[in-house]
Amino acid sequence: MFDVYITRAGKFLPNEVVTNDEMEGILGLINDTASKARRIVLRNNGITSRYYAIDKKGNITHNNAQLTHLAIEQLYDGDFTKKDVELLSCGTSSPDNLFPSHASMVHGLMDNQSVELNSSSGVCCAGMNALKYGFMSIKSGNSNNAICTGSERSSTWMIADKFNNEVINLKNLEEQPIIAFKKDFLRWMLSDGAGAFLLENKPRGEVSLKIEWMESYSYAHELEACMYAGGDKLEDGSIRPWQDYPTEEWLKQSVFSVKQDVKLLDEFVMEKGSLSVKLALDKHGITPNDIDYLLPHVSSNFFAKKLKDELEGRGIAIAEEKWFINLSRVGNVGSASIYLMVEELLYSGRLKKGEKLLLVVPESGRFTYSVAYLTVC
Repeated sequence: MFDVYITRAGKFLPNEVVTNDEMEGILGLINDTASKARRIVLRNNGITSRYYAIDKKGNITHNNAQLTHLAIEQLYDGDFTKKDVELLSCGTSSPDNLFPSHASMVHGLMDNQSVELNSSSGVCCAGMNALKYGFMSIKSGNSNNAICTGSERSSTWMIADKFNNEVINLKNLEEQPIIAFKKDFLRWMLSDGAGAFLLENKPRGEVSLKIEWMESYSYAHELEACMYAGGDKLEDGSIRPWQDYPTEEWLKQSVFSVKQDVKLLDEFVMEKGSLSVKLALDKHGITPNDIDYLLPHVSSNFFAKKLKDELEGRGIAIAEEKWFINLSRVGNVGSASIYLMVEELLYSGRLKKGEKLLLVVPESGRFTYSVAYLTVC
């Protein structure tokens, strides 16, 4: 078995930074009315700036594959070029097409040579699943290198005209807030961008990150879907898929919009997250003293404190000065968020040889979690 290192990291955040006051002007007003949820959601999530693949005049500037490709291009130099890539593993929850796969579309932009492809779907863990595929390929000796990515283009799902046919439902906001909130909530949570890692079987440059292990956990056998798109949840908790709806209902019910069951989210996302961290740490004999940096992907600052309390309740007390989160600056970029955190910390000048990083990524889709442990080399 071979060692696996993250030897380079790249990112691409499109266009100019978007402030809280500019968001609704870009995404648009639903029913020509300012959102009742926006200020509450933004106050709780703590995000002050994010990026959209839409310019401030409302023009779409990049698709998901382009965002991903632009992040990958940050990995090349004279020592490693696109002609050296052996494996491309891409994760996203917002591919440009149902098929071909996201990785195929990204590879089509690379203009290099035939490579092995892997596409990981899901929500926030899609990026970690893509990383694990590359990790396991190099670990086993199947590949000498891999490019792994996480990317999202969520903004175009949130544009107001996608909801125009649901205005009648949104007018019931005063009487039944949950009708709109499960959709309106996410308009102020999600943003765009891409991150990329170069994985190799040897360290490179001044700083590399050795991937010691990666673990994943799913609780779909216990819990119904919490975050979903391309269907709607029925009273029994099952998801009716978009193919089963009459075509006229697709727009009327905003079947393709992203929805979140906030009651399920609040009840389970951090409980199962802390359990997953404990299972992973216990399996590998890691204690809080063996962690120098905790990089948790949280969708909101509201959940950061909740995660801290849940971890402490399981005997995992990690001092606040060890936490590294860039949510407020880059936004919640779903499967790309963990890549953006690692990239920023890797090039911050703060890391010292031998330090340990713990990555924690929750996915509220149907409650999936990924945990990874890295060593600074």
